[in-house]
Amino acid sequence: MTRGASGEDAYDASPFVPAGADLDALRDAAAGCHGCPLHRNASQTVFGAGDASARVLLVGEQPGDQEDRKGHPFVGPAGGVLDRALAEAGIDPGGTYVTNAVKHFKFEPAARGKRRIHKAPSLREISACKPWLLEELRLVAPEVVVALGASAGKALLGSGFRVGRDRGVPLALPAGMGEGALVATIHPSAVLRADEAGRAEMYGGLVADLRVAGRLLG
Repeated sequence: MTRGASGEDAYDASPFVPAGADLDALRDAAAGCHGCPLHRNASQTVFGAGDASARVLLVGEQPGDQEDRKGHPFVGPAGGVLDRALAEAGIDPGGTYVTNAVKHFKFEPAARGKRRIHKAPSLREISACKPWLLEELRLVAPEVVVALGASAGKALLGSGFRVGRDRGVPLALPAGMGEGALVATIHPSAVLRADEAGRAEMYGGLVADLRVAGRLLG
């Protein structure tokens, strides 16, 4: 499906989501999503990946620079932190499904050079992309969903979500998102951004929150 500027300005991916599709068909359809203007500058859509019957589904913010280039979620430095933290928390990274609240990389060019500087997605962009996330939740039907950071939390719990207040506490998934539980924590990129003095503490908090998620699996 192709859309003009009016379709992009509607900020709604739902016209691009095929009814009754499986994950492979959704991934193919998402490659052509023009539900908001973010697709214009991104290299490609970065859809979710992993175990299609995973007990744990992890939701991040948006693809980063490396994810945008490679077409897979969490393959950059933050993905390495996440995999280590999951393993330390007793959750097999290979048995999870990982995705993002927003499927296109939002960035601005650096003043000099070719670097692309990450920009957080707006609530409007998060809302536009939500139909894809809802379908992933429906098809994977995880027992536990982990929201990684503020954008993921807002996609799942609404604009009132606050990481500092809501992290590490088991919650019920909102209506229409499945029967599983939800646990929020920081995004692993926050560990990378922390100074040396605070990095170990932030990483320890991430692992502790993931252990809460792991305990919900029984």
